Amino acid sequence: MPSSSHRPRKRFGQHFLHDPGVVRKIVEAIAPAADDVIVEIGPGQGVLTFPLAERVKRLEAIEIDRDLAAALPGDRIKVHVADALEFDFGVFPKGVRIVGNLPYNISTPLLFHVARYADRVRDMHFMLQLEVVERMVAKPSTPEYGRLSVMLQTRFRMEKVLRVGPGAFKPPPKVDSAVVRMIPLNSPPDCDAKVLEKVVRDAFSARRKTLRNALSLEEQDYVELGINPKLRPENLSPQDYVRIAQRTIGKPD
Repeated sequence: MPSSSHRPRKRFGQHFLHDPGVVRKIVEAIAPAADDVIVEIGPGQGVLTFPLAERVKRLEAIEIDRDLAAALPGDRIKVHVADALEFDFGVFPKGVRIVGNLPYNISTPLLFHVARYADRVRDMHFMLQLEVVERMVAKPSTPEYGRLSVMLQTRFRMEKVLRVGPGAFKPPPKVDSAVVRMIPLNSPPDCDAKVLEKVVRDAFSARRKTLRNALSLEEQDYVELGINPKLRPENLSPQDYVRIAQRTIGKPD
């Protein structure tokens, strides 16, 4: 087990989980089977790593902190000293399960990065800031619903499975946390991913405007899509954005 004397490094956004009850609930939520290939992002001091490794034949850990990484390897644990934001998750076999207590300071770009590998992943379980999880699972026409909600919900079915207070970590963060389960949908959105990303980004960069003023669509486009141009971006479902992206292909910016 890595030394508990390791000082958390602010630049890596380190908040080490230490509550055994929370660890047990996370492992139960993941429910690892012996043949599962599990990849853990940011294993830190190994509080989740070692209980998971006891249940599987193979666990791959991605740790950017060299001091922590040096203390992690074991019979069933392989450590990659790397930045998860730049890591190629395609090197793992199809059906991999990804878990992690993600650094809160880079959680959104990290979520977008791992989402690119959805077709190779069985599921993902992440500890994140509660506010981020609520945005991920938010429904249309709610304050939390936005770009993150749409982009992830077009590719994953998501569920908040556990709320965790600051006291479960050392040092304690200033916010509550939550564990989210992400299961890839059977097929990706039937549109160009970059076009969809641009449509959603344009819409929510002007979320107080109506769709008519936020997106470069003609009135006839709205008629044929069956979408009211007077609605605001947060009123549309993820599938509505997929349909707009399909319609947008070939149109000038």
